[in-house]
Amino acid sequence: MTDADALSQDEQARATLRAIFDAAVASAAPGPAVLRHLPGKPKGRCVVVGAGKASAAMAAAVDAAWPDVDLGGVVVTRHGHAVDAGRIEIREAAHPVPDQSSVEAARRILDAVKGLSPEDLVLVLISGGGSSLMVAPADGLTLADKQAVNAALLRSGATIGEMNTVRKHLSAIKGGRLAYAAYPARVITLVISDVPGDDPGAIASGPTVPDISKSKDALDILDRYGMVVPRAVRDHLLKTEDKTPESPPPDVRIVAAPGAALAAAAARARDFGVMPLVLGDALEGEAREMAIVLFGIARSVCQHGLPVAAPAVLLSGGEGTVTIGSKGAGAGGRNTEFLLSLAIAARGHPRIWAIAGDSDGIDGTEDAAGAIVTPTTLARGAAAALSARDFLERHDSYTFFKGIGDLVKTGPTLTNVNDIRAILIT
Repeated sequence: MTDADALSQDEQARATLRAIFDAAVASAAPGPAVLRHLPGKPKGRCVVVGAGKASAAMAAAVDAAWPDVDLGGVVVTRHGHAVDAGRIEIREAAHPVPDQSSVEAARRILDAVKGLSPEDLVLVLISGGGSSLMVAPADGLTLADKQAVNAALLRSGATIGEMNTVRKHLSAIKGGRLAYAAYPARVITLVISDVPGDDPGAIASGPTVPDISKSKDALDILDRYGMVVPRAVRDHLLKTEDKTPESPPPDVRIVAAPGAALAAAAARARDFGVMPLVLGDALEGEAREMAIVLFGIARSVCQHGLPVAAPAVLLSGGEGTVTIGSKGAGAGGRNTEFLLSLAIAARGHPRIWAIAGDSDGIDGTEDAAGAIVTPTTLARGAAAALSARDFLERHDSYTFFKGIGDLVKTGPTLTNVNDIRAILIT
């Protein structure tokens, strides 16, 4: 193969992967997803509340669709994700660690659903990120307590489900408490799922879904991962009675989800003559270890044509974890960590390319959705005096991919169906 042929193959592989990723994200566009699942118009008022990275775009769709309804409300989204939603107030707050704006947004949301009648409708718009964007500390706790817990959770390596179990037991709005506050109004929740398994009780910590876990479960999670949290947090969990607020059974509708996004990615792969194999939309575990496992499948495709013959693309979703530990971390998120580990495992395999990114456009706290791995990733890193293993050890994957120009930047996509990973085998 000449250098020109290799360049052409690299350009084609990159374009194919980016098109597959973009198709997955586009399939979860908030506006169309919400419009497909709107309920009948209420006899009384419609109060729109919600939280998440997609909540503002979801609210804008509702406002435009129901110009003849007595409608108002407030939703909170991440800084930089706001859009004009007409009669619905849009607030912004911090993610992944909450700030005072998160507390003020929760207060405004709880105030908005007070004093309603059975003829009124509360339309709750929920998407990933809502746990930190809408924060109402339980009695006896402060924002500083919640911030300390969130920071500990993010460093711990706990799964998203475990994180949200803890959050619900420290909240006055999560775990079904928002629905309880809105009673006797009818409550319908429209959800864009970003969690493995699409459990509505886990997405944004389930503000309209009664919590079935116990305070002891939350304490066990803190202990399992050796998390150091404020004394007030442990005292609260030790003395709290596990009483689920009484409210009607939740009416929760999943309007967009990781599985549908992977189906859209698979359809786009077929357009390029590439056979897709969807490995699942709910993969969890350490991101760097997940990469080693998925490389093993890709190598089997190369060597044996199993479980699918090349050209093929291995698609997966879900959410990996990154356990930081006591040494701290550089810049990056679970997707770039996954990719750097994959590049090390692949060792420049000439037939393997990959992309991984967060569908919301932000991997971790940086300005990239993710990155791309090619057969020359390690070589180009070495040429720039960047040791892939050293950067992986420091959890500094963003810096590595920035150094070789392979970050994927989309900007905020205003949706969130978790991570999209695609490994292309030529």
